[in-house]
Amino acid sequence: MMQTLNVALGERSYPIHIGCGLLADAALIAPHLKQKKAVVVTNTTVAPLYLETLTGALARSGVAAQPVVLPDGEQYKTWETLNLIFAALLGSHCERGTTLIALGGGVIGDMGGFAAACYQRGMPFIQIPTTLLSQVDSSVGGKTAINHPLGKNMIGAFYQPRLVLADLSTLDTLAERELAAGLAEVIKYGLIRDPDFFVWLENNLAALLARDKAALATAVARSCANKAEVVAADERETGERALLNLGHTFGHAIETGLGYGEWLHGEAVAAGTLIAAELSARLGWLMAGDVQRIERLFVRAGLPVQAPALGAARYLELMRHDKKVQDGQLRLVLLERIGRAVVTDAASTADIEAAIEARCRCA
Repeated sequence: MMQTLNVALGERSYPIHIGCGLLADAALIAPHLKQKKAVVVTNTTVAPLYLETLTGALARSGVAAQPVVLPDGEQYKTWETLNLIFAALLGSHCERGTTLIALGGGVIGDMGGFAAACYQRGMPFIQIPTTLLSQVDSSVGGKTAINHPLGKNMIGAFYQPRLVLADLSTLDTLAERELAAGLAEVIKYGLIRDPDFFVWLENNLAALLARDKAALATAVARSCANKAEVVAADERETGERALLNLGHTFGHAIETGLGYGEWLHGEAVAAGTLIAAELSARLGWLMAGDVQRIERLFVRAGLPVQAPALGAARYLELMRHDKKVQDGQLRLVLLERIGRAVVTDAASTADIEAAIEARCRCA
């Protein structure tokens, strides 16, 4: 059965539909189109699997959908690839009322959304996420961006979609590594604001790894509900929304330092979350048993719990590009306890360095 949540942003509110077989149901998409024309941005991995299903459904409802197929991978989240989207939009004489549909994972959603925000100063945008990570996190909330060699997601815009369509059937073809990467973001919600969900994940992780549809539906819906509440309260990340970045400051440093695509985003977030947990314990907030409990869940999910040995100095250099830096002061999302996160600048450089070294592979 389909579940529908709502991201409450006044006149810019939009639904999140979650269920199986939704990709072929054009009736869920058509009401959000301004005209009978759309552009579907996808990649070389997703296109052979799901592009025909989507464009065929749209065609049967009278919507002409032109595909734009991009190379797959975090390393292609660049200006050069973004310009391929703009070239296709211009070449097809797309108007401000033409809808851009992003069909794929987080990279496609981020780039498609950024292109939609920029083209003719804004065109309608729909998210159809096909990975667990994008279904539970990046497709919801309107963050769009591309990477820069000096920092991940540093060039972008807040731009909300008109609709998020999360078809759980697309997770059947997801590689195990990608599934695990998505679980990192699912676990995050339990850690930052939903302790009962964290317990549920401890009890149901095996079902999620087995791709049990009922378990996946619960995990996706609970994650999206958490994120929708945060986004509704703080759309542009001036306060509470920053808590969604648990593990991300360290994780983005890992992705940038290793080279985009070497580690998946969720893998870097998992290792980064363990650094944050280690640091939280050093500040006297988390108990050692809490850190071990968090580590056990990430290990069971098949995620890394040790960060690459870039060196503490290199981590700090990369982390200075983090978007939570204010007046030159690095702020981090840390855990007071499982289920409660805070944004703080209370950690000293020495504490941060010690936590990084404790959680690096060389330690």
